[in-house]
Amino acid sequence: MVKAIYPGSFDPCTLGHLDIIKRSSALFDEVIVGVLNNSKKNPLFTVSERVNMIKELTKDMPNIKVMSFDGLLVDFAREVDVHVIIRGLRAITDFEYELQIAQSNKAQHSEIETVFLTTDIHYSYLSSTIVREFASYGGDISSFVPKEIIPLVEEKYRNINVKGDKDGQ
Repeated sequence: MVKAIYPGSFDPCTLGHLDIIKRSSALFDEVIVGVLNNSKKNPLFTVSERVNMIKELTKDMPNIKVMSFDGLLVDFAREVDVHVIIRGLRAITDFEYELQIAQSNKAQHSEIETVFLTTDIHYSYLSSTIVREFASYGGDISSFVPKEIIPLVEEKYRNINVKGDKDGQ
């Protein structure tokens, strides 16, 4: 059985992320969507909210498992006994960065292999950052995220606008 990890912050999960998840599920026996808890970022959604969103979006994909993790991806891979990391590439600039990360991961864990999947052309411009930027100004995000995510994102920004910022200050 070949298991793989598709790691990311998924803040929020975009149509591009979902495309990579679906395509990965056809390639591997089990895919763990690893939701990173990155203490250096100030996310829109909590880790548990992101995990729950992805679980809901992938509920009809029996070989997808969603888990959160902290720290280094290679440590998480060892913990869950996975030797394949999936990374999505949108542009050549992604490749340069992802190649460095893949080589660093390989240096730390020699059994790790990284598989790069090119994004569907329809999502090559898309990132969670773009979603948050559009949503923060009330823009239409329906072509960026699954329809189930739209009200969750809109609610977050309604709360931010009422409170003044996302920390309520």
